[in-house]
Amino acid sequence: MRRFTPLPRSFYLPSAKAVAQQLLGHWLIRRTPDGPCGGPIVETEAYLCDDPACHGAPGLTPRNRVMFGAPGHAYVYFIYGCHFCVNAVCCPPGIAEAVLIRAVEPHFGLDLMRRRRPVAPSHLSNGPAKLCEAMKIDRILDGADLCDKDSAILIAQNPDAEIFRKQKGTIVTTQRIGITRAAALPLRFYLAGSPFVSRRAPSKTRA
Repeated sequence: MRRFTPLPRSFYLPSAKAVAQQLLGHWLIRRTPDGPCGGPIVETEAYLCDDPACHGAPGLTPRNRVMFGAPGHAYVYFIYGCHFCVNAVCCPPGIAEAVLIRAVEPHFGLDLMRRRRPVAPSHLSNGPAKLCEAMKIDRILDGADLCDKDSAILIAQNPDAEIFRKQKGTIVTTQRIGITRAAALPLRFYLAGSPFVSRRAPSKTRA
């Protein structure tokens, strides 16, 4: 059985803008009674403390309380009345920043993921709501410790993350998707060579 080593809590202490890029290539893992599922993260978005689009911008609420807590925890929220999204909380307690995990490549537990989303593998996890459905991530996991090796959800160190990033081409920086506030900020990051990216930017906007 594969053992997954979580990224340390110190990994999440920097700003979400830095962490969002550093997460690319590491593994988002969901533990289930039938085994683990997930794979390398290939697309992220950063939400910052002074960012009008950040859920923490209005201040502490019952919904966003995890964002104001210790880094390295999962912030899971419900959106549009039907979808879940999962984030990694960053920065020291009291500073509400997080990284939205937008897409992963399904390397582990592919059959488990296809049971929940009976679609072609290329459409299993190429979006934040899709990956949460495929990996059975919901509000029950809000506040889960991503740094705990026994957690139901964790972000594990990929020892070959650097090689993986090189194989998948350059890191593309673009505007975030599906928001109206601070929409022009270049805070979405993805690996250009991954077929699981949710949406590609026109080449002229890439950085």
